[in-house]
Amino acid sequence: MNPTRKRRLWLVLAVVAAAAIATTLIAMALQRNVAYLYTPAEVLRGEAGDHARFRLGGMVAAGSFKRASGSMEAHFKVDDGDAMLPVVYTGILPDLFREKQAVVATGHMQDGVFVAEQVLAKHDEAYMPKEVADKMGAAHKKHDVPDAAEQMPSP
Repeated sequence: MNPTRKRRLWLVLAVVAAAAIATTLIAMALQRNVAYLYTPAEVLRGEAGDHARFRLGGMVAAGSFKRASGSMEAHFKVDDGDAMLPVVYTGILPDLFREKQAVVATGHMQDGVFVAEQVLAKHDEAYMPKEVADKMGAAHKKHDVPDAAEQMPSP
């Protein structure tokens, strides 16, 4: 192999190696920023696993919102119809945040409480985030399946 071809081969190999390293670093960075969506029942069953950061979706439970006067710390519970999970958030809540409304919070678990870093509320009465609606619908279907005795026709 002459020296020119050898140089070109090394150059091509170096470009391929640099592209592989760059692709690996980008994939690792994106993986760290992924926040999976879980309902309170899934979190309490342990399906959220060791995810340091994830999204919690459900409805703000009626009568659960509390904020101490003069404090930015809000306490409320998120309900998916099967389970409730306490949430604490320090900051300004969205204008549309209310009890009995859909909410998606991003954060992490700490001592049995979900510590939210960001809270998003729905924008009108007809809207619930698709992921939350799908997960809550699946949870309710599990409980709405009739027993075999109920499915049998009566004589």
